[in-house]
Amino acid sequence: MKILWLLTFLISPLLAQVKSGDDALVKQLLLEDLGTRKFSFPQVVRSATGHTVIPFDSQNPHHQRVAKEIADAITHTIKLLNAADSPVKKLSRINEASRYFEDLLRARLDAQPDLTCSVPMNNQGKHQRSGYPDLLITHLPSQTKFYLDPKLFSKKLRSSSLRTFYFEPRSKTMKIQHDAVHFLLGISHDGNDGNWTFLQWELVDLSHLNVRLKAEFQASNKSIYRKAAIIKTGEPSAR
Repeated sequence: MKILWLLTFLISPLLAQVKSGDDALVKQLLLEDLGTRKFSFPQVVRSATGHTVIPFDSQNPHHQRVAKEIADAITHTIKLLNAADSPVKKLSRINEASRYFEDLLRARLDAQPDLTCSVPMNNQGKHQRSGYPDLLITHLPSQTKFYLDPKLFSKKLRSSSLRTFYFEPRSKTMKIQHDAVHFLLGISHDGNDGNWTFLQWELVDLSHLNVRLKAEFQASNKSIYRKAAIIKTGEPSAR
């Protein structure tokens, strides 16, 4: 497939170039202009994992059943987390509320007959909370797999071009282990810091998603503030 050929073309020569010179590697990355290109998310998953992103089929009763259970679960979860005594009401950062949604959705879905819902395992056989996707649902009679990734966003930013979806393929921590339907569950909130109210939800089929690859050079504080690199240091005056 085109994406497989492209990734093979890009990655193999680039890794080889690391040994021959960073200059050639950087120039090759710039020539590829990766930040402007779009890739089919299903093809990226296929190339990175060997697994298929199965399109949601509205005529498939197993798909219908799971979509209905997700709808019931998120409606129940929003009601709980909008209550006056909700633990998320006083959170200062909306990202901190994500764990509550994941835990409540997982418990609700796992309690349904013929369904299991768990945190996916990575390639090392460990259950991993971080990274895409957040939840794995199995419809037991058919053994159909569904990945579910809840995302919180401010209602006023629904049409924003800011990046909010991330998939970082890594061999050791890859969590996609099955051919599956991939769902993103978008949950909007009112943006009221410290007194969040959750509003509408939308269940999205990711088999139609196009993504971009952002190539960037990074460094941590540990790398930046090395003793050998610091020229001067100081503290505020006592006066």
